[in-house]
Amino acid sequence: MLIVKKFGGTSVADKERIYNVAARCAEEYKKGNEVVVVLSAMGKQTDILLAQARDINPNASKREIDMLLTTGEQISVALMAMALDALGIPAVSLNAFQVAMHTTSVYGNARLKRIDTDRVRNELENKRVVLVTGFQGVNKYDDYTTLGRGGSDTTAVALAAALHADACEIYTDVDGVYTADPRVVKNARKLNEITYDEMLELASLGAGVLHNRSVEMAKKYGVQLVVRSSLNNEEGTIVKEVVNMEKMLVSGVASDTNTARIAVIGLEDQPGVAFKLFNHLARHNVNVDIILQSVGRDGTKDISFTVKEDDLEEAVATLERHRGGSLKCQKIDVERDVAKVSIVGAGMMSNAGVAAKMFEALYDVGVNIKMISTSEIRVTVLINAAHLEKAVNAVHDKFLMAQ
Repeated sequence: MLIVKKFGGTSVADKERIYNVAARCAEEYKKGNEVVVVLSAMGKQTDILLAQARDINPNASKREIDMLLTTGEQISVALMAMALDALGIPAVSLNAFQVAMHTTSVYGNARLKRIDTDRVRNELENKRVVLVTGFQGVNKYDDYTTLGRGGSDTTAVALAAALHADACEIYTDVDGVYTADPRVVKNARKLNEITYDEMLELASLGAGVLHNRSVEMAKKYGVQLVVRSSLNNEEGTIVKEVVNMEKMLVSGVASDTNTARIAVIGLEDQPGVAFKLFNHLARHNVNVDIILQSVGRDGTKDISFTVKEDDLEEAVATLERHRGGSLKCQKIDVERDVAKVSIVGAGMMSNAGVAAKMFEALYDVGVNIKMISTSEIRVTVLINAAHLEKAVNAVHDKFLMAQ
């Protein structure tokens, strides 16, 4: 069997944990399996590198930021290769250049285009454990790129798909996917299995267990994922196309504080205005989430939308550049202290009144709703960030404690 294993930063945070991971990989190797391991940077190494960059130059280019950040994963794979060697297991560490992981050229948020598997297959044929840097790739200019926070998950799934692996295991500091963040909701419970679509929604809405693009890729290429803890041997959560259990109404509650609201006030109420607004943002790689447009009055309308707080400065600067030109408006308002709360579940498609039940839960604890967005299997609301914990607990209790 060919198995791809991915370990996150907390799993390789220090010498003890590196040897713990090395022992797990050695155990798999001794079973006669081929093993490919994808690693994140150690612990908070990425945050440390970003802080150093800000200290040197707060306006450093994204190209140089990527050049810096990719060193974190290289440290992880080299140290892991040394640990496996100390355990008597042949291993080799490879970075994005050596594997040849080709990406688009968007620094800081690149997408994988293809992976050259020859080097990895040759190393496997030579009976080595192959350790690959997560989170990074190489663009057409031969520059390093990064895949965005959590991108090591996507690296692992892409390798599993390209190598036609028999299993793809994502190891983290929690022992599976929970109905809510167990740090916020004390009675959250672990799910045995969840569908790709539900996991994709949860990952996109702030559940930090898996990178959303990794789930998207797993669904596209039929890669079955298992999310489990690197710190114990508990069975994890299987992410796959169809689950066997009778479908719960709601599978999970997600929350996200990395969000901000922008309101563009007094836009001209005529065709093409919304296109111009969002096209300007798209050209600067700013993703927009919840959108709300007011009813036109006196020849004007207002459009409010949310963006990741990380993209807020870029979004506002872009809009200000075009204000008065192609984008005529009276003012641009920004609200930072907001958060999203979402419920996700395939069972929602065949049950009426789910949104009303969520709104009732928020009303019961006195939480006001600013914006609402829905899909077939999701309802998302925007609220004040100060109310996030009580909102998540109220919604979780309303749906998941009664199921």
